[in-house]
Amino acid sequence: MTSTVHFMDLRATPKENLYTKLGRLLEAAGIADTFSRRDLVAIKLHFGEMGNTAYIRPVFLRRIVEAVRSHGGNPFLTDANTLYAGTRGNAADHLTTAVRNGFSYAVVDAPLVIADGLRGKSETAVTVNRKRFKEVFIGNEIVQADALISVAHFKGHELSGFGGAIKNVGMGCASRRGKLAQHSTVSPRVDTEKCIACGDCTEHCSQGALSVVEESAVLDAEKCIGCGECILICPNGAITIQWDQAIPVFLENMVEYTEGVLKGKGSRSLFINFITSVSPACDCCGYNDTPIVRDIGVVAASDPVAIDQASVDLVNQERALPDSSLTENQGAGEDKFRGLYPKVEWPVQLDYAEALGLGTRSYELVKI
Repeated sequence: MTSTVHFMDLRATPKENLYTKLGRLLEAAGIADTFSRRDLVAIKLHFGEMGNTAYIRPVFLRRIVEAVRSHGGNPFLTDANTLYAGTRGNAADHLTTAVRNGFSYAVVDAPLVIADGLRGKSETAVTVNRKRFKEVFIGNEIVQADALISVAHFKGHELSGFGGAIKNVGMGCASRRGKLAQHSTVSPRVDTEKCIACGDCTEHCSQGALSVVEESAVLDAEKCIGCGECILICPNGAITIQWDQAIPVFLENMVEYTEGVLKGKGSRSLFINFITSVSPACDCCGYNDTPIVRDIGVVAASDPVAIDQASVDLVNQERALPDSSLTENQGAGEDKFRGLYPKVEWPVQLDYAEALGLGTRSYELVKI
C-alpha cells in the first residue's frame, strides 16, 4: 500500500502568495474530511523555546486555523509541558513563551490550551498493550479533542535523528509522566577526560542530578529523569549515553505513544510538516543553529509514517548549506541526519510505526 503525501514548494507569485498556497495544500490533503462541524480540533505544534527562532511562523498557523473554521471546526492550538528546565515547564511559563514568540490570539485567531494542565499532571491513561508499554499517558486536552492536526517543524534531533510528525505527536502530546516514561532508557554518563568542570550542565538540570566535584561533573543516576538536556548543553561533548542500547528503545517508546495519541481518532487526524529552517537540533533548545539545507517547502498527509519518510527524503536529496554544523554527508542524496547524529538509527521509528499499522514508508509525492 502506498500513501499520498501532498507537497508545496515555496515559490510564490503576485497571484498566489504562500499564505494562499498553504490553504490550497490543506484542501488537497483533505482537511475538510478530518473533522465534522462543531468538532473541537486540536492543532498540535511546538511554540518554540524562548530564544529559539526556527519554529513555524505564527501567521502560517493562522492559515490552518482559518481552514478549520471554514469547514465548521472549532480549533485550538496546543502543546504539552516539558520535562527539562526551560521556559515551557508549566502552563504559566509555557503560555507566556508562546505569546512572546508570536502565538497570541490576535495573530493566530485561536485560543492556546496547554494539553496537560498547569504542572503537566492533567493526563489520561490510554491502553495500547505493546511490548514497551501497556498504557501510555497523554495530555487530557489532546484525548478530549475530537480531531488532531499535527503541525511539525521538521529538523534534526539529537535523540531521534530527526523530529517530524511522529515525534510531534508521540513525545509532544505526552504528559510529563509520559515523557519521563519514554526517556527512561536515556541514561547519560560523564566522560571525565572531556569534562572541564564548567558547571553548565548543573545549571540546566531540572532535577539537581548533576554536580561538580573537584574537576569533573558527577551524575546522580537516581535523580536523573533522562530528559537529555545536559547532552545538549555540554560545550565539550562530555556527556553521552549508551546509544546502541538506549536509542532504539527510546524510538519504539515514542512510536507506542504516537499510537496512543491517535487511538480512537482514526481518520480524524492530519499531519503537516514544515521543512523550513531545518536546524540541526530540536526547537526545545534556547537557540537555533544555522539550517543544514535550504528551505524546501511544506508537506501534508493523513499518514504520519509516509509524511516523515517523505520529509527525510526531501532533505536528503539536497546539498548541505555551507558553514552549518553538518560536516559529514553533505552531498545530494546523502543521509543528512546520520551526518548530524551518526549513532542514531533513525529508521527504527519508521519501521516500528509501520509494523504497528500507523502507516507506510511507501508514498507518492504529489506536488500542488
